[in-house]
Amino acid sequence: MFKIKKSHLTLIAAILLIFFIGFAFRLESAYVTGTPVDEKSFVLDENNLPYMYELDSYYNYRLTNNYIDHGYLGDVIIDGREWDMHSYAPSGVPLDYPPLLIYLTAFIYKFINLFASIPLLVVCFWLSAFIAPLAGVVAYLLTRRLTNEKGAVVAGILTALAPFYFIRTVPGWFDTDIFIILFPILVVWILWEASINKNPKKSLLLSATAGLGMFLFSLAWNGWQYYFYLMLSFGILWILGCYIRGKPVRKSLKIFLTFVGITLILLTVTTGVLNLMKLLYGPLEFVKLTGSQNPWSPWPNIYLSVSELSKPTVEGIISGIGFALFGGIIGLIWTLRVMLNEKLKKRYLKSMNWSIYIFLVLWTFTGFLALFKGSRFIMIMIPPLTISTGIMVGLCVDFLDSLKNNKSPNKFLSLFKKKYLTSILALVVILIVIVPAVANVLQSLEMPPGADDDMWNSLEWIQHNTPNNAVVFSNWAPGHIITSIANRSVSLDGRMAYIETVQSRELDDAYTYGVKSPTTAREYWIDRAFYTSDENLSAGIFRMLATSGDMGFLTLDEYTKNTTRTVEILNNILGVDKSVAMDLMVNYYNLTQIQAEKIIVYTHPDNPTPYVIWTYTQMVNKGYWIFHFGDWDFDTNSGRNFTYNFAGIQHEGNMVKSTTGLSLNLENGYATYKGQVPFCVIRSDGVSENKTYLNESSNFCVVILFDESKMIVIDRRFENSLYTKLALEGINTNKFKSIYRNNSTVVWQSV
Repeated sequence: MFKIKKSHLTLIAAILLIFFIGFAFRLESAYVTGTPVDEKSFVLDENNLPYMYELDSYYNYRLTNNYIDHGYLGDVIIDGREWDMHSYAPSGVPLDYPPLLIYLTAFIYKFINLFASIPLLVVCFWLSAFIAPLAGVVAYLLTRRLTNEKGAVVAGILTALAPFYFIRTVPGWFDTDIFIILFPILVVWILWEASINKNPKKSLLLSATAGLGMFLFSLAWNGWQYYFYLMLSFGILWILGCYIRGKPVRKSLKIFLTFVGITLILLTVTTGVLNLMKLLYGPLEFVKLTGSQNPWSPWPNIYLSVSELSKPTVEGIISGIGFALFGGIIGLIWTLRVMLNEKLKKRYLKSMNWSIYIFLVLWTFTGFLALFKGSRFIMIMIPPLTISTGIMVGLCVDFLDSLKNNKSPNKFLSLFKKKYLTSILALVVILIVIVPAVANVLQSLEMPPGADDDMWNSLEWIQHNTPNNAVVFSNWAPGHIITSIANRSVSLDGRMAYIETVQSRELDDAYTYGVKSPTTAREYWIDRAFYTSDENLSAGIFRMLATSGDMGFLTLDEYTKNTTRTVEILNNILGVDKSVAMDLMVNYYNLTQIQAEKIIVYTHPDNPTPYVIWTYTQMVNKGYWIFHFGDWDFDTNSGRNFTYNFAGIQHEGNMVKSTTGLSLNLENGYATYKGQVPFCVIRSDGVSENKTYLNESSNFCVVILFDESKMIVIDRRFENSLYTKLALEGINTNKFKSIYRNNSTVVWQSV
């Protein structure tokens, strides 16, 4: 009869436990626990599942749909390259995106549909719940080679439930984040096994497998290069260190070269020489990108508006990593203490060696440095810290276990000889580490979905009631759901200026204008259209972007050699008719007739592309950045000072108040905000407005949105801006009329 060893049973049980914990806690996101019961149906789609929590998920959904439909991720193939024509309209962009998530999802979708009819959106929704816990499993498998089972299980659970990783890998978050921890741990584990394996053939096989893992990682996440160069740097330094100390380096060199060679060969053979050149060229461009000036200067840097690219606070780091931040640091220090004592090392960490320890330290240090580039890089810190926390717990458990056999006459130490006491204490240690992680996870599940029925219905209306070539304008945040559900192109979406491609555009002929396009200039022009109170200028900007994209300002820049001058000219000609614009360019700005005629084709096209503007309730949250970029000062390369903040309101009899200091008397219209009387008060119910002027010397206005129970304090300069009219008040203007509206979204058309 076949018998399974106890160690194998323990291994299987631990893997199942870690996976189950990671999976079970993630299931809660399917029940939108942070949404009141009477509102839940509003955020559930036709499959009775929440809308995606992150709108970027709809980008991956669209690409997966493309792949299933016609065999490649892009919309079309031009000169042998896949192009995404929904993004960065009207030119579109060469598709440069890691395809592993798409391939995996399409395969699972096809497989499941052999047995049942399951919509693709459902598969996309649930995928992360099954993949993300595997990171915890791999962390366990690595850590158990360094310490005992209990410490390894803790490392696995902490990895699967690390708050920053957890929240970005729940069902409804369909993005590449599910791979960002899984592959690095897997590659490090396999490569370390190769370094300690005494069989030369097995060692090389393992290093080749690690190279395969790194190659797969390159297909999973654009940021894989961080890890490749981290491991490359460590390998070179380690081999040099061994050589300087007179230790043999032949084995390490073979392992290292095999790992690097397999990675580069697979990358080149399967994705082309261009991707190899991008990898080799990347560090040089990365240095440029991390400089003080953004690569599109003097155009504003749209990436300032991305919260995950802002430097995290100490509280943000702690909440993102959880207890592992402290446990990991303690673990690294304690491990060093043990490693320096040969007797302690043989007793508690006999499998640990200096190479893996130093790499964990370097990994952690690199993660800390990466935080200066944004909170998103908290993800890099999680693996080494959770593994180190597991080692710390393992040391605690082993130390407590050793106390059972102590022969000290000390009464306190003799207590540890009692049966089960050390086991109970070990359990307490484990719970102290794990319980905070569970508590953090439960709090993070309060987030609402990123979309709702109103958004979905309005986008479906656009799909069925606008021309196929229509361009949709909004701010960048909802761009991916617009392209996915409305099936229309957008001028700007979540990939913004495609910063991931900047480092290699000079090597790629598909980017005709190099770093100049795609560009953050799109953000300026869209925000300028919303910022201004000149509706003719707004319409002119939208017309230019929808029809000719970047060509107007790119061409004019070639003539002026001065972006500030280019912006001035366009702001003065886009709001007037063609003849006046020609006269201004030739007689005021001294362009030649030929130059002016070329520019006018882009700014005042004879057959403009149709477009619509899409506003939605959450756009209120984006108003600060719209005014910040829309009023950009190109001379100082900075935004100007202004007022913009918002809050909820409460009704108290005839008074409307907010926790931020608003007080409005509904009977006489008198209002104060933080004790000051505003220049004007604008009251809107989404259909009509009532405006009252109160204080000529004040520099701010208060907008009350009764239909949304919100108040917004804006600079008085923005009183009549297009953003205020459309996004806040939701009223028709002389130039823009609503053609569809529901409770929280409006579709606008120029008239």
